[in-house]
Amino acid sequence: MHGRLRKFFTMKRWLSFTLFLCLCAIGMGQDLQPNDSNALVNVSVIDYMKKPMPGEQILFKSRMDKKAYSGTTDSTGRFHLLLPKDADYDVKYVQFTSEEAYNNVLTIPKGENQLLTFNYTIRVKLPETYTLNNVVFDVNKATLTSESYKELNKLSTFMRAQKTMVIEIAGYTDNVGTEDANLKLSQERADAIKNYLLKHGVNMARMVTKGYGSAGPVADNTTPEGRQQNRRTEIHIIKQ
Repeated sequence: MHGRLRKFFTMKRWLSFTLFLCLCAIGMGQDLQPNDSNALVNVSVIDYMKKPMPGEQILFKSRMDKKAYSGTTDSTGRFHLLLPKDADYDVKYVQFTSEEAYNNVLTIPKGENQLLTFNYTIRVKLPETYTLNNVVFDVNKATLTSESYKELNKLSTFMRAQKTMVIEIAGYTDNVGTEDANLKLSQERADAIKNYLLKHGVNMARMVTKGYGSAGPVADNTTPEGRQQNRRTEIHIIKQ
């Protein structure tokens, strides 16, 4: 991943959905069964190579009463849940810094006197880079402020769910000061995040750190706003 142009993302994934409706009471080997009030939804999450993706959380939020139903994929990239009939559900994909809603709706018909089963497949394409927008350090130091904990806690939960993922924690600065000082500070900040994640149950072998100093700016360093954007921490996915 080093030494080539990256596209920077702020926590976005691309999803496509495939939906199959079966009027039957047969699921996918699970104990749940459809009934007069609820449809059975068999959810499968795969990547664009059709590889199952474990540890992915999906929410179905009812447009009628706003109640949310969720599940997390197992080692086969699947989970199963019951959803009340006669309702529309917004599909939400849970990511470690936000709950991202998409323009995808699952409609469960009323289906009177029918046992309804839906097989719902979600295809996910991971970005190479996540920007940690809410991770903040003390000025010119590698000390995390308390406002960073919420996002880092979500990241640690995400990493514990993604049991095979390996990441690089990358630190960046603006161009103020010497490059040697910027490289040192960016490395120390990346290490500080790694140490936080270690304390919250993420295996050391799944993380590497690197300080890039002022390299790879994403905004104009001649303005305060641009320099603030360039002082950032990114998560680079090395292995899914």
